[in-house]
Amino acid sequence: MHIKRRKLSSPAAGWVYCAGLLLLALSLQATARDSGHPVSMWQLDGHNNRVYLLGSVHLLRADDHPLPSVIDETYEDAEKVIMELDMDDVDPVEAQSLLTELGLIQDDRSLSDLMGPEYAEAAALATSADIPLSMLVKSEPWLAAITVEQLMLSRIGFNPLYGIEHHFMEKAEADEKEILGLETVEEQLRFLDSMSIESQRALLLQSLKESVDIQKIMDELVDAWRHGDIAFMQDNMLDEMKEYPELYRTIVVDRNRNWLGKIRELLDDEDDYLIIVGALHLIGEDGLPALLAEQGLEVRQLHQEADTSQQN
Repeated sequence: MHIKRRKLSSPAAGWVYCAGLLLLALSLQATARDSGHPVSMWQLDGHNNRVYLLGSVHLLRADDHPLPSVIDETYEDAEKVIMELDMDDVDPVEAQSLLTELGLIQDDRSLSDLMGPEYAEAAALATSADIPLSMLVKSEPWLAAITVEQLMLSRIGFNPLYGIEHHFMEKAEADEKEILGLETVEEQLRFLDSMSIESQRALLLQSLKESVDIQKIMDELVDAWRHGDIAFMQDNMLDEMKEYPELYRTIVVDRNRNWLGKIRELLDDEDDYLIIVGALHLIGEDGLPALLAEQGLEVRQLHQEADTSQQN
């Protein structure tokens, strides 16, 4: 199934599809019972097990549930769950301390100083979107960009308590399934903090530009995620992000390559695994399915089958 959608310019919206769970994310539209279609999930078969790769968006709305049944079916099949972070083992005090250390300006400079001449544009965009940029005066641009995205998404109903990771963390805890992480909180924050000031400025400006149309952007993106429309996600998120090479390398490419060996090792295990990472980590030539296929592994995209019982 291919659904026609308008062309978006959304590197910042694409970025939040794969940003760290501690920070922000997006929504998905889970109305999976109307017809069969692909989903943003892939399967690898090991010698004695299966590994599922679920492309996640980390915040949801209440009415985005229930999730497509194929997602819950793969969870039931898996003995262990792996996320970007070990979600049931994150120390909120330590995380906040790291966020303060890395994301807040430690000297007498302000956000306007770090933005330079581009601060005037940022301030004008913030005013048009009713975003109080003054509350971010001591934030580095990358943290300001994340905060802007979180604020705008919360205004239109997105909440991490409804997100995929929180959903499966609660299920795994109830079922006493082990939850593991690919990264630590510190690693995720340092990825963002390591970006050049030029890339951070660009990220904040793009986040502010998109904030005006966030509802339309989200409707398009979540619908594409919902229908496993990989071509749309590549054209409207991945390719746009590639226009910011440092951002793309830092957020997508480097992390995928760091994870590749860890995922391959799981194929020698006896347990089945459900791996949940941001959706952009799974598409394009630098996506995990493509990288795994290059290494000779068979990776197939899963489908949500039509529920004929719901049709007249």
